[in-house]
Amino acid sequence: MNRNQVLPQVELSADPNALRRVDFCAPQSYQGAGFLEIAELPRLVEEASSIEPGDGFHWQIQTHFADSPGSEPRQIVELEVKGRIHLVCQSCLQDCGFDLEQKSRFILVATEAEADAFPIEDDLQEPLVASQHFDLLGLIEDEILLSFPLIPKHLRGACKPHASAFGGVGVAAEPSENPPNPFNILKNMKKN
Repeated sequence: MNRNQVLPQVELSADPNALRRVDFCAPQSYQGAGFLEIAELPRLVEEASSIEPGDGFHWQIQTHFADSPGSEPRQIVELEVKGRIHLVCQSCLQDCGFDLEQKSRFILVATEAEADAFPIEDDLQEPLVASQHFDLLGLIEDEILLSFPLIPKHLRGACKPHASAFGGVGVAAEPSENPPNPFNILKNMKKN
């Protein structure tokens, strides 16, 4: 590719079906934006505790070519996702609205071997294998899923923990009670 060549910029459609097959091997850059309802993202539907009007994600993407020392310029993909989904709070077991704002940067590589050889310590950008039928919708969904908290919870003090307790039937243990230590048996065995 000639370094002085002006590349065309293609506007991506906001239609989810069009995002399933983007040609990242073509010598052109892309830009686009849109809104995805949760119903259009099947893996998110499985994670959502409820779907309310307005829940979904705004996405924006822009690609450009950057010079790589000693090789052809590489395409850089910048993806921004903002939105809201309802998950189950692991403290009270009720709906918890989760607002997400995620910015990601990827570098397109030609093969899986190049992706595997990419330096792990470069946490500013991740490698993606370019293809003529790249699933951009899948990438957007992946980034949303990876941004979920490990344990979704309301903000501290915004909910009461669920009343059930291990071994009890719907009754929480008194906060002042100390449960028996299961290691006391071992402690006693050591003394004998």
